[in-house]
Amino acid sequence: MDFPTFLIQLLNSVQYGLLLFMLAAGLTLIFGIMGVVNLAHGSFYMLGAYLAYSLSNLLGSLTLAIFGGVAMAMLFGLMLERLLFRHFYQREHLDQVLLTFGLIYIFEELRSILWGDDVHGVKIPDLLSASIPLTDNLSYPVYRLFMSGVCIALALGLYWLISKTRLGMKIRAGAFNRDMAEALGIDIKRIHALVFALGVALAAVAGIIAAPVSSVYPNMGSQVLIMCFVVVVIGGIGSVRGALISALLVGLVDTFGKVLLPQVAGMLVYMLMAAVLLWKPEGLFAQ
Repeated sequence: MDFPTFLIQLLNSVQYGLLLFMLAAGLTLIFGIMGVVNLAHGSFYMLGAYLAYSLSNLLGSLTLAIFGGVAMAMLFGLMLERLLFRHFYQREHLDQVLLTFGLIYIFEELRSILWGDDVHGVKIPDLLSASIPLTDNLSYPVYRLFMSGVCIALALGLYWLISKTRLGMKIRAGAFNRDMAEALGIDIKRIHALVFALGVALAAVAGIIAAPVSSVYPNMGSQVLIMCFVVVVIGGIGSVRGALISALLVGLVDTFGKVLLPQVAGMLVYMLMAAVLLWKPEGLFAQ
């Protein structure tokens, strides 16, 4: 493998890892802070992709589609938490699994009714449609760099929110000891609603920015869900830092595995997870 090819695969692995982080960060927040096993998290990724398709056609701009899609996803998350998830915080994990598993089928049926079962494409904005030449024959798309930039910006924003703000302090307090936080006057129900909406928005952002690259198609959320759980398990449940590091590791292993060891590429990520769990059963950065 020559250096330009190595560089392209490295950029691809970082971009894929950062996209996984957007998904896994929301999942680990919901699971680690609220204690909810959300199997429907991949459906929020699918929701974002279909919103990108509809809003970009309606508004004529992917940028406007991103902002509009995030706002709609947050409102949807707040509504879903209020109507359904709020009543399952103290229930057994099996009840939560059954609820969210059922939501997958509901969301897929609604998707089929609203958008049909065809594969759709989302146009890359003209400003981001160019490629950066690396050699005479190899180049790298600017849009993929844009995807990585958006994910990095959101990762920094999430770190600032969780670690440096008063709201983040309340979120951490609620995750550490819910009863004590409530005794100190923190409105845990409001915190949970905000965390759930944030998780939905992060997954939707990942779906929106990935839509021009991966297309928009039925059951696309199910394909990323398992990988999200792998990232969360490796990084440690409830750890945003762990989700970032493990997502980048998974991206590297998966991308270079497909190039260097295609015969066993499908196993490598799960072998990585098994190795980490044998070394640290609670994940790399368990809370």
